[in-house]
Amino acid sequence: MDIGEVAKASGLPASTLRYYEEKGLIKSYGRNGLRRLFHANVLERLALISLGRNAGFSLEEIYEMFTPDGPVINRMLLTEKANDLDQKIKEMTAMRDGLLHAAVCKAPNHFECPKFLRLLSIAGQNRVRQPSKLKKGLK
Repeated sequence: MDIGEVAKASGLPASTLRYYEEKGLIKSYGRNGLRRLFHANVLERLALISLGRNAGFSLEEIYEMFTPDGPVINRMLLTEKANDLDQKIKEMTAMRDGLLHAAVCKAPNHFECPKFLRLLSIAGQNRVRQPSKLKKGLK
């Protein structure tokens, strides 16, 4: 498959495919003129990359799981990501519930509503927590 066919089949722009190749996540086996050529199994690898990205894995974490013999899954890292997702689900559920309440709240001012104030508190905690996660990832 040439890079245009892979782009069309995967839904990813050719620039992303070139970037993934530069990072060692996928590999072309040659060229047809200026177009890179890939084996059809690159689509499976791209699907795995997409799954990992959607689950919150960095490209570096995904790269570490790829070996010439196929993916090697870090089970401890999977558990950590699953726990992170559980926490996000709890936070998003609380935010959804707060927004739904705010939409029908009878308080004359949302700042007088205890449920709305809890929603603001959750949003504030998430904002404060984000930089520490970034710092942790940079170490």
